[in-house]
Amino acid sequence: MAASVCRVASTVGRVLAKTRSPLLLSLRRGQASVSYAQSLLGAPETRLTALDNGLRVASEETGHATCTVGLWISAGSRYESEKNNGTGFFLEHLAFKGTKKYPQTVLEKQVESMGAHLSAYTSREHTAYYMKTLAKDLPKAVELLSEMVQGCSLSEEEIEQQRGVVLRELEEMENNNHQEVCLDLLHATAYQGTALGHSPLGPSNTARTITRQDLVEYVNSHYKAPRMVLAAAGGVNHEELVALAQTHFSGLSFEYEGDAVPVLSPCRFTGSEIRFRDDGLPLAHIAIAVEAPGAASPDIVPLMVANAVIGSYDLTCGGGKNMSSRLAHLAAEGNLCHSFQTFLSSYNDTGLLGIYFVTDKLSIDDMMHWSQNSWMNLCTTVTESDVARAKNALKASLVGQLNGTTPICDDIGRHILNYGRRIPLAEWDARIDAVTPRMVRDTCSKYIYDKCPAVAAVGPIEQLPDYNRMRSAMYWLRF
Repeated sequence: MAASVCRVASTVGRVLAKTRSPLLLSLRRGQASVSYAQSLLGAPETRLTALDNGLRVASEETGHATCTVGLWISAGSRYESEKNNGTGFFLEHLAFKGTKKYPQTVLEKQVESMGAHLSAYTSREHTAYYMKTLAKDLPKAVELLSEMVQGCSLSEEEIEQQRGVVLRELEEMENNNHQEVCLDLLHATAYQGTALGHSPLGPSNTARTITRQDLVEYVNSHYKAPRMVLAAAGGVNHEELVALAQTHFSGLSFEYEGDAVPVLSPCRFTGSEIRFRDDGLPLAHIAIAVEAPGAASPDIVPLMVANAVIGSYDLTCGGGKNMSSRLAHLAAEGNLCHSFQTFLSSYNDTGLLGIYFVTDKLSIDDMMHWSQNSWMNLCTTVTESDVARAKNALKASLVGQLNGTTPICDDIGRHILNYGRRIPLAEWDARIDAVTPRMVRDTCSKYIYDKCPAVAAVGPIEQLPDYNRMRSAMYWLRF
């Protein structure tokens, strides 16, 4: 079927090309004449409504024939303890295994008959269940999501079956996804002794020992209306979405027993390191980070621009020698690494600003040196041209990340939970435009210069410098 659709599309394209329709040419000229600024200002409005029980309903209508709708919940590994870490991830697996109204086979047939895509994820502060489907099937999609969240069967048989599935997934990630392992270890050392150090997947011990009662208690604690956002994007009508929310979620509880309201526990950053040496791996995976501000801080945008100045590099993509990023140019010219990327992980009240790179064991020392050197350049010598280039790259990245109903819907859900509103692209654009080289230097000096970093390393890492040496590279002696 997919192949036949492609052939039809190709045929239509050839017919249009031959006829050279004046209307088509006119549309193309019109599209080209719309400026970047006009396209931002013309973006659809995100509408927000709150139900009586505290559930928030948010949507962006784009007129597409498809839509994405989902539930974003303030629940994740940061709300978990050492004992139950991984419960949210385990529950996410069970949500697909049927509800009290729809057994697994019926649920799967319902989704398949709609031609929909059903998915979920659990992070450190959020859990999401969402579905992409035809716009006409929005009512059914909301009903199925409601059933998954409110009516998950949690049968003992399914729990036992999923135990093995989760354990295999944990083993597979540990053996094959070294980037994820490295970044989890980075959180574990940077936020050691606090809940933000927990992995969203949890340890294997939780998967082995978790009980039905643990899962029920988790749902009763976190799946409350004020902690949820029903978000949708695409061919959706806001009034219809609110009506569907009233039908399927108005009975969702907003009350807690006693003082059982989940709150984010304070998390402290600790400059430290964790090394997991495995000489059997072909490459070393290393991450270095400093503490960054929380998601709502005004310093976030200058730090985003700073990361864009450093940029990213991947050996398989080529072009490094001709890139404006100094670190990318050095990485390609000196064969310093296979890839590197900057990251800014923002949470409610803290975050991590860092660089992650993959390299062979003989280049670790050089790559770490030039990575930290890039940070020092941000604090002291970043130029007008560096910032101008980075701002353009950052704008293009922000727009590119919202290409489709699913990333837009995810953006809406997370923004409502983080900020209480959806920050429009035009506002992001204005904030980026306001950043100056002086702001980048001052903000980077505030968070990077002479700060103790957190370092995580996995693989053949014998040549990784001593922590004290890496700490001493976090400042330059000035005369």
